[in-house]
Amino acid sequence: MTLQHVVVGTDGSLVAVRALDWASDEAVRRGAGLRVVYAVPDRDEAGPVLRAEASRVSERHPGLPVVTAAAEGGTVRALVRESEHAVLTVVGTRGFGGLTGLLFGSVSLRLAAQVRGPLLVVRGDHPCDDGKDVLLGLESDADADAAAYAFQEAERRGARLRVLHSWTHLQETPELPSLVPATSPGQERLARHGRAEEAVPRFALTRLREQHPGVDVETRTVRASAARSLLEATREAAVVVIGAHRHGGPGTRLGPVAHTLLHRSHCPVVAVPGSG
Repeated sequence: MTLQHVVVGTDGSLVAVRALDWASDEAVRRGAGLRVVYAVPDRDEAGPVLRAEASRVSERHPGLPVVTAAAEGGTVRALVRESEHAVLTVVGTRGFGGLTGLLFGSVSLRLAAQVRGPLLVVRGDHPCDDGKDVLLGLESDADADAAAYAFQEAERRGARLRVLHSWTHLQETPELPSLVPATSPGQERLARHGRAEEAVPRFALTRLREQHPGVDVETRTVRASAARSLLEATREAAVVVIGAHRHGGPGTRLGPVAHTLLHRSHCPVVAVPGSG
């Protein structure tokens, strides 16, 4: 039986070292191996960096199986290819407001739009395991794979799972105010829609609660922008899990929530593509 493995992309920078530490901890949690990948124009350039990073992993986690690989070509292409057989792909960013090193410019968004499995983008300045909650951004039933990952992540960490469901309602046509409060057709529609949205987490998570009875779950539904609400909630989370909603087919573009969090989250982000 082939050992499952976590893939981490590196470029020899301090940013990549943080991603390496996260990836090695994630591999230990899963009982998986670690595969360290360096995409370079010339494979010979990668040797010293890969040896140093393998040594760091061995010092932190003696006995963790580590494989290093130099891949010619672009970072995105190499990691998309590697992600096909990985349980998790990990990359790093500098932190707030900017991207550098491995994820300079739009590379993180391109990866999230193309990788075959979950992508962990190490953001913020959290230590690898600080005892904080796992945060799940839940939009609808389309986030079933992200929800399943979030429950598993909370279980692996022994952490509470906080589920945030956000919704907004745009009134199609203006209407005259009602003489009786909260009884106009528009207000009644809004109230029905609000009740339906409040029920989304309960119905979407029922099966997962049964499968993971040891996970403490807190759900909250807010009438606000999903991107804005989740971004604020990441200040107090160990990691945030979101669905990678791909618009126009694989490899095109992501939705606004993923776009915002990959660039501005206060904690690491896991983007989980749907299976559909």
